[in-house]
Amino acid sequence: MNLRILVWKEIRERPAALVTTGAAIVLGVAALVAMRHITFFSEREVGRQLSALGANVLVLPSEALLQNYYAADQAAGTIPEEYAAQILLANLPGVERLSPKLSMPITISDCQVTLTGILPQSEFEAKSAWQTATMFKKQHVGCKRAACGPKTEIAGPEAIATQRTIDKLADFDVIAGVDAAEALQLEAGDSVKLLGESFNVVAVLPSTGTIDDGRLFAHLHTVQRLAKAGEVVSAIEVMGCCEDAAGDLVPELRKLLPDTKVVTVSQVVETQVGVNRLLSRLSLLVVGVFMLVGGASVAGTITANVRERRREIGTLMALGASPGLVARLFLLKALWLGLTGSIAGALAGMLLALVLGPRWAGVSVGPLYGLIALAIAITIVLTVVAAYWPARQAAKLDPCLCFRES
Repeated sequence: MNLRILVWKEIRERPAALVTTGAAIVLGVAALVAMRHITFFSEREVGRQLSALGANVLVLPSEALLQNYYAADQAAGTIPEEYAAQILLANLPGVERLSPKLSMPITISDCQVTLTGILPQSEFEAKSAWQTATMFKKQHVGCKRAACGPKTEIAGPEAIATQRTIDKLADFDVIAGVDAAEALQLEAGDSVKLLGESFNVVAVLPSTGTIDDGRLFAHLHTVQRLAKAGEVVSAIEVMGCCEDAAGDLVPELRKLLPDTKVVTVSQVVETQVGVNRLLSRLSLLVVGVFMLVGGASVAGTITANVRERRREIGTLMALGASPGLVARLFLLKALWLGLTGSIAGALAGMLLALVLGPRWAGVSVGPLYGLIALAIAITIVLTVVAAYWPARQAAKLDPCLCFRES
């Protein structure tokens, strides 16, 4: 007797129960694979940001929620741009550079990107009050790399990607992140229409692996004027000396600007780590629920199948089928169910992670083949184990008793 033919015949004749059980397996595996992918790449991105950004400080609207550092200036609400001047006039030790930014979503040729207005460092010198503040800035000790003043170490557009600031930017110049440039088919020297005006693309930034790859950067005052937003910003990034930012700088900023939320990168990272930890635990909960629900569903399906096919099982055994062959018949069915359900669930979970990773966590997600293989293997083992007891009961049936049943 060919077991594969018998299993395939059974599947064709009784598809409803298998579809229900298969759907439970697919959903469980998809949720597990998607959450583990997003958690893994989010944790890796958090570590990269922490090592790259050091002790930077964010000044945000009071209603802003702590999220991914690179997406913090997309939070709801704005604050006055003049807060940047207040920070400089306060002469706080350890403030190296400021970067006020205003971000907003825009649609260009049916493609949605984020337009970020950024104030170039040359603008700080253009305002006499700010220039006076930097001339009399207090000196601080303890941080050898500190060099107070508005100038950046890198003068080119790539400073946005590496230092979050830029030295000079003309009123109608725009700098494109690599993903935004690819989506809009932009290259350096091209022109693009933003908020009703034509802008010149002066550079395409190198890939950073963050949400900045999908942004367009233009002069802050131009964006404010064209968007009719007023003299407001979404966030002020403060590049502070590491020792000062870890000490008195944040409390002093909170005292200076009490109606804002002042956070350090470590706080943002801590929040993101907490989210990652929650997702990790949630994925373990999904595994537990999946093992209970999926296993019970498989066991119930096989048990019901055995009950429905008692006369057929008795016929097979009367024709010479051994108890081992009958047990293998149901185990092979469970194996097929686990294999197809786990593969479909893993693919669905991978697609979900690719779509939701950039939107939910602000990170790019790639396939983790080891995780996918492990999820498939666990699912197959689980379904076979769940089917073992019903299969064993089927193998113990007495053919005589089966024929006596009406």
